[in-house]
Amino acid sequence: MKECHLYSNASCCFANFTEELVSPVTKVENTKWDVCQQLSDRCETYMKRVECFYRCSPQAAHWMNPSYTAGFLNVPICVNFCDSWYDACKDDLTCAKNWLTDFKWDNDGNHCQHDCVPYSKMYTDGTDMCQSMWGPSFSPSSSEGRCLRMDDQDDTVLSHILCPSSSSKSAASDQEEPCHQSSLILDEISPDQEIWDSLLVSSLFAIVSKLAKWTEYVAYLAG
Repeated sequence: MKECHLYSNASCCFANFTEELVSPVTKVENTKWDVCQQLSDRCETYMKRVECFYRCSPQAAHWMNPSYTAGFLNVPICVNFCDSWYDACKDDLTCAKNWLTDFKWDNDGNHCQHDCVPYSKMYTDGTDMCQSMWGPSFSPSSSEGRCLRMDDQDDTVLSHILCPSSSSKSAASDQEEPCHQSSLILDEISPDQEIWDSLLVSSLFAIVSKLAKWTEYVAYLAG
């Protein structure tokens, strides 16, 4: 894999896709990243981390959007990750607040419908950016151990994020208590079984996503 090395041991994307993410990135499938200008190196790095999670992570299928199967719904993303992402991109330019709905789309990809402005003017802060850029895909969270940072710690916190228990808080730390029950259940599953189960679900997610995009494209051509 040229990029997305975080998922090289258990990936739901093909190596040829990651070639699109080799710097400088101009376009990923049908979406132009340089629609206003070439992204800075720092901004591009964070965009890659989000794109790699979306395309390659075995965890992604847990948050499939039932109304739009090619997308996510309320992925718990850490506020401090959002803040770092915002800081990295604040001086870059964009012309769309919501990248899913605010562009004009055609066979050549996305096009601006509004003027290009710095991210710092388009978004108030990191939380606003995470809540807006990809529609309802992300839900910023300040609960340590229950949010994703798109890094090698995500596997560790996954059992806590998916914990079915209540979100009671520890009086001592004023933070949510870890999900011991979920951790114990995962401990009883063999690593191989856990990996294959996750890959199976995520592979189905990838197939459904591709079919959804193809259906939208056919509908566009028919219209």
